[in-house]
Amino acid sequence: MIPSENPGGIVPRMDAYPPRLMLPLAEHAGPSDFREPTLRWHVLWTRSNCEQLVYEQLSVQGFELWLPMLDKWARRKHVRVPFRAPMFPGYLFVREAVDRTSYTEISRTRGMVRILGERWDKLATVPDREIEAIRQVHESDTPGVPHAYLQEGQRVRITKGPLTDVEGFFVKTDARKGLLVLSIEMLRRSLAVKVNRGMVVAI
Repeated sequence: MIPSENPGGIVPRMDAYPPRLMLPLAEHAGPSDFREPTLRWHVLWTRSNCEQLVYEQLSVQGFELWLPMLDKWARRKHVRVPFRAPMFPGYLFVREAVDRTSYTEISRTRGMVRILGERWDKLATVPDREIEAIRQVHESDTPGVPHAYLQEGQRVRITKGPLTDVEGFFVKTDARKGLLVLSIEMLRRSLAVKVNRGMVVAI
């Protein structure tokens, strides 16, 4: 595993349910009469090479962010040098119950283009299962590589090892091995990891 100055992992939010998001249903509502905000994953579209800049600014403000990274190599002066790069260039993810205030805070961040969606109250969301599958790969240190976006194929589930219960498309590469392809459908981007055929079952 190549060392990283920034693990690009989840930054816990100290105030996961801030007061501004707690909406009373009645004037004299009790604790059980309040609606908890729904935390969903949203996609932040950044300017070129600004993923880290946006990540650092919003993490200081307490937002729960995820910037998955990949280990890559570059050739400099005939020498191969390791470096870390965003798994999905130009994008990172925030888990937030977005209201007008938080939408404005995020949108005004230096390096941001916009949050994907029509407007602040009609934002696009990423299903938890897609985020969790790629997070599990990321946190297991299983090498992953970008892959052509897949919409169809044989869906499988991993039955053993650090990726147990991860689901995705299986692409056969030889009699004993294949690729497990995971996707963020909204971005039409996919990531592939090598797996043994004996570790997967069709679903």
